[in-house]
Parts: sequence; C-alpha cells; structure tokens
Amino acid sequence: MLVKITQITPEDTWHLRHTVMWPDKPASYVKLEEDKQGTHYGLWQGEELIGVVSLFYENGKAQFRKLAVKVSEQGKGYGSKLLAHLMQEVTHQNISLNQNIQSIWCNARSDKTTFYKKFGMLETDKTFSKGGIDYVIMEKLLS
Repeated sequence: MLVKITQITPEDTWHLRHTVMWPDKPASYVKLEEDKQGTHYGLWQGEELIGVVSLFYENGKAQFRKLAVKVSEQGKGYGSKLLAHLMQEVTHQNISLNQNIQSIWCNARSDKTTFYKKFGMLETDKTFSKGGIDYVIMEKLLS
C-alpha cells in the first residue's frame, strides 16, 4: 500500500495525538498553544492518516513534538519514516533558506530513547515527569 507524508493542519494531528499518547486525558490535553506556529506532518497509508508529528523552530533550534503512530501500525517503521522526513526537512530549511538551525531536539519518553538514538540523537541531563510519565530531553547537533 502506498505510504506518503504530507503537511497537515494542527487540527488534523489532534485525534492521533489523543488516542495514541494520552487516551485517558481529555482531548484538549494534546492541543498545544503553539500549534499555529508549527509545521505539521501526516503519514498516510492510502487514505488513512496513521502517523503525525509537529515541528517548531525557535532560537536556532528545531523541536519536534507529539510524534504519534496509530497503535495497530506501530513497530512497522512508520515512526522512523516520519522522523527521517523531519530530519530531511530541517536540513532542507538550513540549506535552502540559509537558516542557522544548530540542533534538533525533543522531549522523549524515557522508554523510547533507543528509537531516537537510531537517528543520532543523544540524551541530555535534563529530565522531567508529566502525567506520570518520565521524559528525557534528547538532542542532535546539526552543525
């Protein structure tokens, strides 16, 4: 089946964010104030949206947030496809728009760090907990 990645609206991300990441919280829990300033990507399997991620730029850094893949489709490489696409987008922004983006980072769930390490991301010493889940900030230097 054909898989494609396209830009989507913030609203298009909310259902997957909610059902995958925080199904026990109200839907409003996954809506970010800064969603309107971000660029959002959806991974489509045919006509079905099965993965989402959001990208934000600030102070020479790119941050991706809310990477979510439909539970029944996890473990099939779709999250890797989304993250690889995101890394290419940040590199493209640096080159084509002469941006000075120095790193890409995320708040990784502690039990998902191995996944992000495959993309050259490293754990920092910054950790926190939210909603009963432990996180570590991971970062990849680009320059």
